[in-house]
Amino acid sequence: MKISKFIPSKIAQQIMKGVFVVAGIIIVLIPIIILGYILIKGLPVVNFEFIFSNPIDSGESGGILPMIVSTIYVTVLAGIIATPLGVGAAIYLNEYAGENKLVDIIIFGTEILASIPSIVYGLFGLAFFVIFLHLKWSILSGGLVLAIMALPTIIQVSKVSLASISNTYREGSFGLGATKWQTVYHVVLPAALPGIATGVILALTRAISEAAAVMFAVGSAISMPLSIFDPGRPLPLHLYILATEGISLDNAYGTAAVLVIIVLAITIVSNYVVDRYQSKIMGKT
Repeated sequence: MKISKFIPSKIAQQIMKGVFVVAGIIIVLIPIIILGYILIKGLPVVNFEFIFSNPIDSGESGGILPMIVSTIYVTVLAGIIATPLGVGAAIYLNEYAGENKLVDIIIFGTEILASIPSIVYGLFGLAFFVIFLHLKWSILSGGLVLAIMALPTIIQVSKVSLASISNTYREGSFGLGATKWQTVYHVVLPAALPGIATGVILALTRAISEAAAVMFAVGSAISMPLSIFDPGRPLPLHLYILATEGISLDNAYGTAAVLVIIVLAITIVSNYVVDRYQSKIMGKT
């Protein structure tokens, strides 16, 4: 029997509205509770010395400056490698390829890459970059692993962003005598840029938070990396080692708080820039 026979439609509507409101509140509360707990436990540890000094006794005391530098290195390197490859692949898939078996293979490959556990990326980085290519444990090896891990997100989000651009933009550009590449570069890409930027930010914020993916590739050196060929210890890996080996739980919370603040800062600033750009191209500013 139908529920509507027992419950009047207005009451059913109010019940479902209440269910959805509760679900929304729970979704909002979960990250607030998690982030709040980490910041409450970690912020008392964070000070100038903690951020700008080197670790002592494997991180039991001292600061996390080399870890912050290692994190910046591997994340920027991953972005430099993954962004042009991912956006280029998305442009090919959406603007040039059409529908054929090669496109199906590429899409299937991105779906497989997106579903692989991060620890498998780390083992691949160890076997291929560290051992086979003789890159050793280094920032370069870790950055390459994170670049591969970020690729599927960038490709998928960029492709969706390009596909969402109305064909009237392309037709108008062709009508003015523009070539295919001129249309893509001067018309389609600028219109799709906010969505593409969102995909890149999403991929890199995931990469900056990964410990398992870089564990076997970047090394675990607590010294300051001077180049991409030196080993390092990004913040997520440092946090994992501090917590699992019982070195210093307080410093682990402090490291987690710094990592959370970095990710939040990147997300807020990038979203602000994207919104400003979108408002500009829409003529609102």
